[in-house]
Amino acid sequence: MLKHFISIHELTLAEIEKIFNLAARLKKKPRQSILKGKSLALIFEKPSTRTRVSFEVGMFELGGTTIHLSPNAVQLGVRESVADVARTLSRYVQGVMLRTFDHHALIEFARYSSVPVINGLSDVSHPCQGLADVFTVMEKKGAGSLKNLKKVKMAYIGDGNNVCHSLMLAAAKVGMNLSVATPPGFEPRPEITRLAQADARGSGAKIEIMNDPKKAVEKADVIYTDVWASMGQEEEAASRKIKFAAFQVNRRLVGLAKPDAIIMHCLPAHRGEEITDEVIDGPNSVVFDQAENRLHVQKAILAILLR
Repeated sequence: MLKHFISIHELTLAEIEKIFNLAARLKKKPRQSILKGKSLALIFEKPSTRTRVSFEVGMFELGGTTIHLSPNAVQLGVRESVADVARTLSRYVQGVMLRTFDHHALIEFARYSSVPVINGLSDVSHPCQGLADVFTVMEKKGAGSLKNLKKVKMAYIGDGNNVCHSLMLAAAKVGMNLSVATPPGFEPRPEITRLAQADARGSGAKIEIMNDPKKAVEKADVIYTDVWASMGQEEEAASRKIKFAAFQVNRRLVGLAKPDAIIMHCLPAHRGEEITDEVIDGPNSVVFDQAENRLHVQKAILAILLR
């Protein structure tokens, strides 16, 4: 397996399957001393609920410990260079999880770190979320087998952001069809689309980018959405509400998908904006199963990288 976990694009299908198999086993038997005596540094430049709690609980259940480092404590590239922090922490801990605004800082940190670095979120990707999402789809629509995802269609509705990027890369790797619908000007980054399309050619997946949410959800098995304005985009929130108004995941839009289509959201949700209460709280929602699976998939990643 790769030394670091920065992007799903860097994983092979066999490595994804290895992570999922271990995640399934750890889900059935959560407490194991796989990482006894090992420490993970958690560096947060962005606020977090699910990422922090799932990594802290995950390390605890695997017998290890975590050290939380706040933005004020580290100040990457300001108080101290990224390279120096990476080299120093490598002397103290067995792994580092970095949640940052700048993807380039993550790449630089990994370059100078002699211990595994895990991408806990950057402005480009959110690979832990992406893998947990596909793991959830495998459970709900694939009968626990990655092979069955080739029959599944996911529709992603909303902003072509970091979560969307990781879903594209994950879908392309496992052969799952994905239709991404965004307002004009909010499409995924071209370089990510090129990577996903290249991987899709090898797996047989169909990755579509469009501006019509109704077309995207036609015959979909999975409907996924995320907030319209992410952290750092608060000043754009008002204008985005207008531009994204037709992209709300509501009962009318969901009605265009398959009757048993599951609803996904990476959370936190802005209820009444990108998704309505009746949908996120409805019988087809797997949002909180999806949130739980962050814990199991990340534990598998930790166990493989830090063991």
